[in-house]
Amino acid sequence: MRRVSTLAAASTSLSRAILASSEHHHEYNKLFQAASFYAANTGSSRRWFSSSVGSTSPGGYSSTAAKVFLSLGCVAASVAAGASSLFVEEEAYAKEPISPDLVPKEVVLYQYESCPFCNKVKAFLDYYDVPYKVVEVNPLSKKEIKWSDYKKVPILMVDGQPLQDSSAIIDQMRTKLSPVKSTSVVNDDEEEKKWRRWVDDHLVHMLSPNIYRNTSEALESFNYITSNGNFSYTEKYTVKYAGAAAMYFVSKKLKKKYNITDERTALYEACETWVDALDGRDFLGGLKPNLADLAVFGVLRPIRYLTSGKDMVEHTRIGEWYARMENVVGESSRVKA
Repeated sequence: MRRVSTLAAASTSLSRAILASSEHHHEYNKLFQAASFYAANTGSSRRWFSSSVGSTSPGGYSSTAAKVFLSLGCVAASVAAGASSLFVEEEAYAKEPISPDLVPKEVVLYQYESCPFCNKVKAFLDYYDVPYKVVEVNPLSKKEIKWSDYKKVPILMVDGQPLQDSSAIIDQMRTKLSPVKSTSVVNDDEEEKKWRRWVDDHLVHMLSPNIYRNTSEALESFNYITSNGNFSYTEKYTVKYAGAAAMYFVSKKLKKKYNITDERTALYEACETWVDALDGRDFLGGLKPNLADLAVFGVLRPIRYLTSGKDMVEHTRIGEWYARMENVVGESSRVKA
């Protein structure tokens, strides 16, 4: 009985902490707390779970519920084409030029390794080769961000200035770096904005029902979360099993909330929608990724090598674009703290 209580307490603490990584976490806390309690007390809490979840918003579940943490070289020239073709490929996928004097002197990212919003920011920093240090936040104690009134991640400290909210961080960093834009790129800003909104309003909602769709995938996801997160040995155990159980039940509610009949089909359709938006282009930005490309890539990167991500690449056309993104984003620009 004591062990069950411990799991329930740990899972509830986990809900309050890790789910703060969602930009709109306040509405979500009740939902995950309800799932956590349900997972540890299945027989007696069914009525309490339903009433608690139903009270998160006038319409039922939180409108931002799917923004849960995840908590979670295909560009090669043909040999027959010779060295000139190889040069063309490298030229086409060259990164945006950044003036060295515009690169901040010190950049520190406070993050959860598996958080899709943190990974959006990292995709941007990696693409623009901005050196950054990482501080992995313990989602239970949050002691690493005690200094901040803002209790969610990501937080990006840029030369002593804290930036918050993944999309706002990226916008502000682009302004700071001021990469030279061609006229055609400027004219495509509306398309870029449209698909960045699509990432936050639609694509992220597909993730949780997929990575927690059954018990084995839920455990796989939490194994990744606990292996890459900042947890003590005891926390790893309780987080992995209590969290996986809780999110398995939450994923079923998310399916109902977003009218998802089959979670894999919904993920595949989202991927195909993105590939259709490319309209034959290598990237939405043309020969170079724009912020929408980086947002989609960043959000999908934490799941790419989970079962759901492998299925995604196998059963949709997104694999070639994703491989091009891996190639052009390149190695992480992260430096040791």
